Amino acid sequence: MNWNSLDAWWWPFLYIGIAGWIATDMWRWLGVLVGNRLRDDSAFLIWVRSVATALVAAVIAKLIIYPNGELANFPLWLRIGSAVIGFAVFLVAGKRPWVGIGTAIILIVVGRVLTTG
Repeated sequence: MNWNSLDAWWWPFLYIGIAGWIATDMWRWLGVLVGNRLRDDSAFLIWVRSVATALVAAVIAKLIIYPNGELANFPLWLRIGSAVIGFAVFLVAGKRPWVGIGTAIILIVVGRVLTTG
């Protein structure tokens, strides 16, 4: 069975959902089992958090600077500006993720509407 085995519209969504769940859930359970035995301030756990944060930052930077699909049609200054302002609002709002994310989304949509006329 492969990606093109079924013609149903829902097949890619099911495939991605199951594959994504299997790929990530295994590591979550392993983290729970191993993490219970570690202190929060242990050097290993600090290193793991640092690597995880760096990976997320790298993925976000890649999506902003080298986007795929429709986002590639947005100007670079708009993508970077929305992310920077969204991050600033996140910090000002007491580190509430949804406030910063919502601000960045609203800014990029409004900016796109204004730049396309």
